[in-house]
Amino acid sequence: MSKETPSEKARQQIDANLKRVFREQEQAELPDQLRELLAKLKAQESSNLDDKA
Repeated sequence: MSKETPSEKARQQIDANLKRVFREQEQAELPDQLRELLAKLKAQESSNLDDKA
């Protein structure tokens, strides 16, 4: 039988749940609005770099 304390078991369960949630979020598709915003920011950053050169 395991000698883990109840708080240790709770911590392990919380860790496992957090890892699962983050894994799911990594695989989730970005919303269109966020994808468009990122594209605009990337274009703006590229334009700023071109202006400095």
